[in-house]
Amino acid sequence: MSRRRITQETFDAAVRENMDEFEMGPAEALSEAVEQFESQGVDLSYIVKAVPAGSCGDKQENHLVLQALESIRIGKNLETLSDIKQFTEQCSFGFAQRYLAAQKGAYAIIFSFCKNSVEAHDAVLAGLLALAALSDGQPDLLDADGQQFLLDILKKYQDSSTVLCAAICAVRHCCLKHEQNRQDLIKGGVLALLTGAITQHSECAELVKGASAALRVMTFDDDVRVTFGHAHEHAKMIVLEHNGLKVLTDAAKAHFNNTSVLSELCATLSHLAVRNEFCQDICDLGGLKLIMTLLADNYESQELVRQVLSAIRAIAGNDDVKDAVVNAGGVQLIVIAMDRHMGNASVCEQGCACLSVLALRKPNNCKVIMEDGGTMAAVQAMKTHPDAVNVQKQACMVLRNVVSRMQNYSQAILEMGAEPLIAQALHSHKDCNDVGKAALRDLGCQVELRELWTGKHGGITN
Repeated sequence: MSRRRITQETFDAAVRENMDEFEMGPAEALSEAVEQFESQGVDLSYIVKAVPAGSCGDKQENHLVLQALESIRIGKNLETLSDIKQFTEQCSFGFAQRYLAAQKGAYAIIFSFCKNSVEAHDAVLAGLLALAALSDGQPDLLDADGQQFLLDILKKYQDSSTVLCAAICAVRHCCLKHEQNRQDLIKGGVLALLTGAITQHSECAELVKGASAALRVMTFDDDVRVTFGHAHEHAKMIVLEHNGLKVLTDAAKAHFNNTSVLSELCATLSHLAVRNEFCQDICDLGGLKLIMTLLADNYESQELVRQVLSAIRAIAGNDDVKDAVVNAGGVQLIVIAMDRHMGNASVCEQGCACLSVLALRKPNNCKVIMEDGGTMAAVQAMKTHPDAVNVQKQACMVLRNVVSRMQNYSQAILEMGAEPLIAQALHSHKDCNDVGKAALRDLGCQVELRELWTGKHGGITN
């Protein structure tokens, strides 16, 4: 059930009433208004929770983001440039500020400024930063003219890494949770512009990171308004038509000491490993060696470890890559990473997922996983994160995949305490039902398997 919502004007009126009628100070009046509406079940996530500034006599009170917006609308030249930077700063404070600005026509005003500033480097940079800030969480604002403008900027300013970074940020914000924007921009050639920007400015960490993130967004299927997205097709286009795997692996080699950039690149590579041959291509391009080195050299970096494990999980969908990972000492590195970050549920989930994929249909890999402590790490993850359903599911899959073709390991895993942990996962998480029962069955434990349908008896009746 959706929560009630109110307008900014209603909230501001309540704050003013508290100040005028009940003689409260600004802070107390604001706190009282927030408490009042929240007690009534009102959703205030869209509301700027601040006392409007600029009241003077009969002058209309306004929030700072709207004051900056109005200054942009009526301002000229250098004054406007200062105002637009202030607007961008206000938008960065939170979604409520951006939403309020959008409700007051900010997109048209900012877009007009951008179009009028195309030939001025500093001005168009400021305009793009404002557009990127405004569209964060509001991709519906972008219209066809805005799409074409972003494409034109990416072409016109190919030599300016700073302008490209701002334009790419705007592209990414406008494509998150918006399938139509993704499709329209891709039809307009944005993929070539993004991969080209990475290649041309491979030394610019900020641009490589931003463009990689934008490419990854193009492979998302996150717009609930669309029944079927083109995520898979977009990933194939990036790889086959724009040489995306080589572009990204080369960029990773150029920023080998920058964990922030490497995390983004690993995340994007994992989203592009959508076909068996793509997984092999990543390996052949030196991506696997790079990933293994990253994991070995940066196991203290929690975020990088998580993204590296996610990449290993993705590319190990290829059976030959599975063997390559294991032969490169990948199991030992995964276990070390899990042990180091056992308290982090995301790392444990990705680590278990990697081990599960490596064990699938590979008895020799199962032997290595047992000998290198992979099953023990999975059991420990279950103990450490009993409430994390994804950790429980992935750990159950590790145990199941290891013993499904190597029954001789069942007793050793049971002695680790696996059975009660799996039983607890089944009791606590409905999503663990299938994988948990499969793990118990293959471990030789007693499990109730319910036959849902036998295909007998009569036909369907109303």
